[in-house]
Amino acid sequence: MTGGEGAAPRRPLTLAEVELGSENERLGVARDSMLCNPLIVKAELGKPQRNCYTLPGIDFAYGLYIERTDGGVPEAIGHWNTIKPRTHLVQEMPRDYIAMNRGALKAGYTTAREYNLYYKAKDIRRKDDENGCFNKCPPELPADMTYGIKTRSCTPFFDVLHHRYQQLWMEQQRALTTAERVEKKKKEKVRETRTTFLRKNPLPPKEESFWHLPSLEKVKPHLSTLPDRKARQKAFSATH
Repeated sequence: MTGGEGAAPRRPLTLAEVELGSENERLGVARDSMLCNPLIVKAELGKPQRNCYTLPGIDFAYGLYIERTDGGVPEAIGHWNTIKPRTHLVQEMPRDYIAMNRGALKAGYTTAREYNLYYKAKDIRRKDDENGCFNKCPPELPADMTYGIKTRSCTPFFDVLHHRYQQLWMEQQRALTTAERVEKKKKEKVRETRTTFLRKNPLPPKEESFWHLPSLEKVKPHLSTLPDRKARQKAFSATH
């Protein structure tokens, strides 16, 4: 640790300043570039560290030099570079067509040509106060209004520690899964056809009957040996 560690770094070392037996003594071929390399130059005992950068001469002026205007301290004291005031140009205000149209209507003009002639004769301009930013009334704000960002509500640590948000999320996911299943079942339900309907509700079996000739089905008997209908039913019941 050198004694001049806190001092400013010195200029680069030259071969003429290297003493015999010093830390930076070079044997053989020695070049000035060897003393400008911070990896080769060794720290001198009791002296500040060198920066290994070449600096310009004594007559070098640091900073920005402005030619013809930089006269040094005498010019700064004897002359004042003042800024000339700017002349404010009178801004031509736009036409007030509302006022001109009102005046033309009161005068009895109705056509576009008459309106144009009225504009040339009565060139009314807007007032400067109409375009001012302070012309508008400020909005009415409540007396207890707080400006800035609202304070975020406190985090419910009791619900966080008891995994309340996880339980709510799980319940929502279960309800969503159940609703999706019901919707899927509705979509998968197949419309019944006549074949599926007859499988579930078969038709009643038809009663078997003997076949008869169609020409003999409605033929009435030609001979009746019984006296009346009651005797015929009594004889028929006795045989069957």
